[in-house]
Amino acid sequence: MREILPVLAGAGVKMLLFLPFLGVAVGFVSGFFGIGGGMMIVPVMMALGYGVKAAIGISVLQMLMSSAVGSYFNYKNADFRMRDALTLGLGALAGASLSGFVVVSAPDWALKGGLALALAFCVYKMLFVNLDSGERTPPKWALFTIGFAVALVAVSMGIGGAFLLTPIMVGFLGMDIKKAVSLGLFFVIFSSFSGFVSMSAQGLVDYRAGLIMGLGSIVGVYFGTKAHHLASKATTRKWLLIFYVCMLALTLKSLIWG
Repeated sequence: MREILPVLAGAGVKMLLFLPFLGVAVGFVSGFFGIGGGMMIVPVMMALGYGVKAAIGISVLQMLMSSAVGSYFNYKNADFRMRDALTLGLGALAGASLSGFVVVSAPDWALKGGLALALAFCVYKMLFVNLDSGERTPPKWALFTIGFAVALVAVSMGIGGAFLLTPIMVGFLGMDIKKAVSLGLFFVIFSSFSGFVSMSAQGLVDYRAGLIMGLGSIVGVYFGTKAHHLASKATTRKWLLIFYVCMLALTLKSLIWG
């Protein structure tokens, strides 16, 4: 249970008061980029003094709340096909169900290093993606396999996986970047739910902090999805790259300097 206590124990009340505002910011980012927000939460919470496993436990609960609300807004705007979304989601459900065992077994440095490598991959892939290549529909087996693999790796690091899913869907499968972003947020519902159940069973979730942050993120995700629908493909890619680089820098700081 010590994993879910912040290192800055004396600042516990101030930390809880700060979490809703962090949740609003994370929710906006989640809605705009189609991600769960874990790639932002985990580095930030570690920078605030939480252990990596405590940060991961908080992030999966927040992701579940923000992704469900954000996906509702995206579906109303017909930004993805439900059949593709459910295929990805079932793969995510299966892969993320194993995440709790990975988190318990893996050392902290491996989790941080894996997050850094995933972020570096995203920066590389998004730099060279062709936004005008046309849209292709991936086969169902590919969607399920990608959903399984991405969820297993990503949720074990406290992230929903959509940030990793988007470069794969756009760069390798030729999906439209705007639709990939919306599909990615729906994917996070399944990966974060399965990860939440798995990590709860291992005693890794700080429910109070996760719920407080999650409520703030619901407010933010509303405005984030609105902004996403107004942005162009080029603008979406530009801000994704900036976001990936910032999160990579935070993760490397925690990995190298602790």
